[in-house]
Formats: sequence, C-alpha cells, structure tokens
Amino acid sequence: MTQERSIHEVSRLTGATSRTLRHYGAVGLLPPSRVGPGGMRYYDADALVRLQRVLLLRELGLSLAQIGDVLTRATPERDALEDHLRWLEAERERLARQIASVESTLQARQRGEEPMAEQMFDGFDHTVHRKEVEERWGRDAYAQSDRWWRDAGDAEKKAFQQEAARLAADWIDAADHGLDAESAGAQALAARHVAWLSKVPGTPAAESGSDGGSLRAYVEGLADLYVADERFAANYGGATGAALVRAALRVYARTLPAG
Repeated sequence: MTQERSIHEVSRLTGATSRTLRHYGAVGLLPPSRVGPGGMRYYDADALVRLQRVLLLRELGLSLAQIGDVLTRATPERDALEDHLRWLEAERERLARQIASVESTLQARQRGEEPMAEQMFDGFDHTVHRKEVEERWGRDAYAQSDRWWRDAGDAEKKAFQQEAARLAADWIDAADHGLDAESAGAQALAARHVAWLSKVPGTPAAESGSDGGSLRAYVEGLADLYVADERFAANYGGATGAALVRAALRVYARTLPAG
C-alpha cells in the first residue's frame, strides 16, 4: 500500500506552510492524492515528487503560472528530474567553491595572515569569461558590461539571473523534446535569448545603433562559444542542449542583415 503523508507532515518535511500547500492545490499545481475526514489532505509518493519539482522550479525563479506550464508539458518525469539534477549539481559546484573560499579567508584571519585574494573570490567572480569577451568584442565591450554589473542593484541582478535560469530551463526542455533548430518554438527561444543579451551594455545586442552585421557576428560567435566551452554548455544541460542553442541562434542570426 502506498504511504501517504498528511498536509501537516508535508509542511514539516518541506518547510512550506499548510496555507501554501493548499494554494498550490487551488491553482492546480499540487492536487492532494486524497482528502480525508474533516477535509484533511493527504499526499502520496507521486504528489511528493510533483511537489519537489514545484519547489525546484520556484528556486529557479519561475512564477506559479510558469511552473504550471512546465508541469503540463509532455516531458517524462525522469527527464525533468535529470534536468533539475544537472542544474543542482552545477549550483553545488559553485557553492562548494564559495564555501572553500570563505573557509580559506576565515582560516587565514584566525592565523593572523593576509587572505589570498586569488582564493577569496572563487565562485563569486562574474568576470570568469573576461578573456573571451575581450578577445571577441574588445576591451571596451567588457569594461561597459563589467561596469553595468557592478553598478546594478540587487533587484536588477536577480531579474537578469532569473531570466537566464528560465532560458536555460526552456532550452533544456526544448532539447529533451527534440525540437528542431528552425522550428517556431526554437526561434522564439532564440529571439528571447538575444533580447536577454541586449540588456548587457557594451555588446552589439545592446547597441541600438549597432549595424546588423556586427550583431549577426556577435550572435554567431556566442552560439559557437556555447558548444566550444563546457562551462557554457553545462548551463544548457550539456552537449545536446548547447548544440540546439548554437543551431537555433545561427538560424536566427541569418535573419539579421549581413552588414
């Protein structure tokens, strides 16, 4: 017999309030597997797996409506969970580097030594791709984007990162569904991707007066980088997802003026 958990047990296990769980049920995200006497809600293993997905998608910054859209897609449960696992493993690696850097700083302070700057910011640095940016688009492009990021407020940074996470999740889902790079869905994602990039000052995507040829070369160059550099590819679930991003962006780039 399948074990069920009461709403109070699920609340204790997850940290989500009973009110939140009821709201998830009201909007169709988490129907209880059974409603007992007195209106007590119970959740079986399938419902708990679904709740895990809801909570993971919330961590990615998706709204409840967007989570509903994801859950109604035909992606097999196992594939969806594997996508989540890849994202969490990447986050674990980043957090592990941050923990190690803070531990190193703390230990150095306790010994009365100066912390090593090279170790203090491992896992925090947004400049890890500085060399690639400067080589491809010049020092001024990097300087402008770096200045923008440093000056951006917490809300702006969070919104940018959330859109990045949503794009990554949608690209992974598209790859899992075998979406063709030239399909309307993939091209809509490519357009969203370029619109997201346009928020970064100093890049051809952000320059309203930039000629089409420059923008086209920029998009094609990034497309190749997503496959060539495993650090980028990891954001899209690995080689398969990155290959779709590259192909779709290259198709999209052909719609831009050649300059």
